[in-house]
Amino acid sequence: MSTDFVRANTRLAPVPFLPELVLHQADEPIELWERTEEAGGEQPPPFWAFAWAGGQALARHLLDDPGLVSGRAVLDLATGSGLVAVAAARAGARPVTANDIDPLSLAAAEANAEANRVRVRTVEGDLLSTGYAEADVILAGDVFYSREMTGRVLPFLRKAAGRGALVLVGDPGRAYLPTDGMIRRATYDVPVIEALESVPVRRTSVWQVLTSA
Repeated sequence: MSTDFVRANTRLAPVPFLPELVLHQADEPIELWERTEEAGGEQPPPFWAFAWAGGQALARHLLDDPGLVSGRAVLDLATGSGLVAVAAARAGARPVTANDIDPLSLAAAEANAEANRVRVRTVEGDLLSTGYAEADVILAGDVFYSREMTGRVLPFLRKAAGRGALVLVGDPGRAYLPTDGMIRRATYDVPVIEALESVPVRRTSVWQVLTSA
């Protein structure tokens, strides 16, 4: 499956909280999940087809303060749709790398970068295991959704901060968000898909990760 599958199963539309950007988005999560499984066997949930709250807040923060990333090498960890990577590229980051373990996510990131006329390169694989030391800025939206994921991603982010990278995460108050050792930089009321979040708006913060709690 590729960008053709992404385009065929989504519609290109402005992002609710970032009207200057467009994104290939699905209207119905369950139906798309079923089509994804039918097309390629067992697949991860189609996180790539939606503008999640943490990603929207983080992308908004970069577009409002492009000096955070302009001219700097950026890694968007667990990129999903590629929204944050696209925003970083629009804010002047060079180069921008979008990473995910899901090939469809990277296909979506490529399609969304093309739709917004920016350049984003993709890296498939689990960087939490292999490490990644090529970025000046590490970005991560909505990564603290489980205890297991938090236990793996937090050491990676703190290690990056320890070597001098700027590490920013966007999170709408997920249960496993570890705020110790983080500085809240901004808070937004982000419109979200009620079928996914059970509410129409999520209060979402952008945090800077420090080297330790």
